[in-house]
Amino acid sequence: MVVIGLAIIGAVFGALAARKQKGNVLDMLQYGAGYAFAFAIVGLILTLVIDRSV
Repeated sequence: MVVIGLAIIGAVFGALAARKQKGNVLDMLQYGAGYAFAFAIVGLILTLVIDRSV
């Protein structure tokens, strides 16, 4: 659940970052995908750390 949640949050932050830079729809999609992947990797690492510590 952490991975999915962070991926969605990353996609939203990416789209907002592209919009702030006056990007078009394709820019917002690309930034959203990139941020979603990055946040999902962070979520995966966070999930593994939580799983190992519990």
